Amino acid sequence: MQQNRREALKQLAASLSLLGIGTGPQLAHAETPKPRIRVGQIGVGHAHATKLSVYRNSPDYEVVGIAEPDPQLRRRAETTAAYRGLPWMTPEELVRTPGLQAVLVETEVRHLLDTAEMCIDAGQHVHLDKPAGTSLPQFERILKNAERQGLMVQLGYMYRYSPGVILLREFLRQGWLGEIFEVDAVMSKVIDPVTRRQLAEFSGGTMFELGGHLVDLVVGILGAPEKVTPLIQHSSPIADDLNDNGLAMLAWPKANATIRSSAQEVDGFRRRHLVVCGTEGTFQIQPLDDPAVILTLAEPRGEYVAGTHTISLPKFHRYVADAADMARIIRGEKPSDFSYEHERIVQRTLLQCSNMPV
Repeated sequence: MQQNRREALKQLAASLSLLGIGTGPQLAHAETPKPRIRVGQIGVGHAHATKLSVYRNSPDYEVVGIAEPDPQLRRRAETTAAYRGLPWMTPEELVRTPGLQAVLVETEVRHLLDTAEMCIDAGQHVHLDKPAGTSLPQFERILKNAERQGLMVQLGYMYRYSPGVILLREFLRQGWLGEIFEVDAVMSKVIDPVTRRQLAEFSGGTMFELGGHLVDLVVGILGAPEKVTPLIQHSSPIADDLNDNGLAMLAWPKANATIRSSAQEVDGFRRRHLVVCGTEGTFQIQPLDDPAVILTLAEPRGEYVAGTHTISLPKFHRYVADAADMARIIRGEKPSDFSYEHERIVQRTLLQCSNMPV
């Protein structure tokens, strides 16, 4: 096994510099501070809603307030560190806040699209947590309205800015893996009984809940699939309605991919992975949440010799790079790396993988 961390970090730093972010938990900023972007959040019911702390700790943002119409959810959130000390408003009051530029939409999944549509109608950029609801026509309408106004819709797929994924994109950009013919991705964990009952609201189960993170990556590598074959089932001895074991097979003219997501894999975080196989090399990220890379090349590429390399990467801090990139896009310093069409394809593919109506 060959170690080539120095070369990987050099390439990673170059890729991250295009996003205006660093490789560690702190964001990269110019010496002269830029005006802060005024941002608010609607909803605390989403599993990732406490990401608001990232924005509160960032010099890019001024968090103006938070809204949660559900009294029970609000009472629970008021004692949570991520929200402590912030003004509470109604959603309508928040979107009318003077100077507001962006809203984080972190409601329960069933309310995500209605809330996002209200924010886009009010002329606000949106960070929309995943999955993007169950109505593809409504989501497409939101994207079209956002594009018409020049507004950002950033989805909360949390591996987009992982150091491993960014390094993979650089390898793909340079063509070092050859023609991609196979992708395999897994994202599972053990889900507690209370959360299982909540997730059972959607027939796609764990594929709909977790699989979108993987669909986002696979679509980013191979584009829209020509065919999607889902296998969604309940495998657990737990007597509930959650479809807790999902497999989707995706096909392109010269490639295929498998995506798996279950609610009962012991130590599932450790085995979360993405494997990309090409005619000139294989790139494996495992685990996704604390990324390390195993790279195998048929021929020398850059400073990498032919053979297998194990590459350690900087610690991955969820949502820090997402927030930094969102700030640059809102300021007009760069376009989004994820087009409206990419977001549409990801959502359509996720619904297909989850065996849900499109």
